[in-house]
Amino acid sequence: MISFPDKASVINAIGNLYSPLNETCKAELTECSKLLSFDKDTILVKEGQFADKSYFMLKGCARAYYIKDGKDITDWFAFENDFISSIHSFFLNVASPHYIQLLEPALLLEISRENVLKLSDKHHDFERLGSRIITKTMFQLQQRIVSMQFETAQQKYESLLQIRKDFPNRVPLTHIASYLGITLETLSRIRNPKNRI
Repeated sequence: MISFPDKASVINAIGNLYSPLNETCKAELTECSKLLSFDKDTILVKEGQFADKSYFMLKGCARAYYIKDGKDITDWFAFENDFISSIHSFFLNVASPHYIQLLEPALLLEISRENVLKLSDKHHDFERLGSRIITKTMFQLQQRIVSMQFETAQQKYESLLQIRKDFPNRVPLTHIASYLGITLETLSRIRNPKNRI
């Protein structure tokens, strides 16, 4: 059972991590957001769903994935202090092309697109917060593109461990292999030097 923290302290933490918020903005964000807990394997977003919620992860981890020709392809992970949403659906108001699944029991702060837009229009602090979150996401995507294009399988895995050393303890290896664009056999060989040829 996950215990719920004080919501105001969560809002303060977001401001400290990303960009400071004034007291009025923090109070309004506290009022319009929700703290929610979910079980492992909960699907937050389904393919084809119009997903107008964004989530800040206090505890747990999640992945975004596609189903292509019957194959499960992971393309994003989120851990504590990350935001996750169906970016296409949230920002463009279109059907989500992918799923978002929780890989652990999770505690999330949920905010709707409607309230994000209202707070952005009303508070420059919140608009700046949104900009910082988007910039961080773009930077992570750019790093992933560089990794996929220029790094060997071994380097891709080592880069992943530089981001989070506990990745293999929290994420099934099948999802890690899919995310890295390598086979599970290749990942197993990388993780076990004795098996390398």
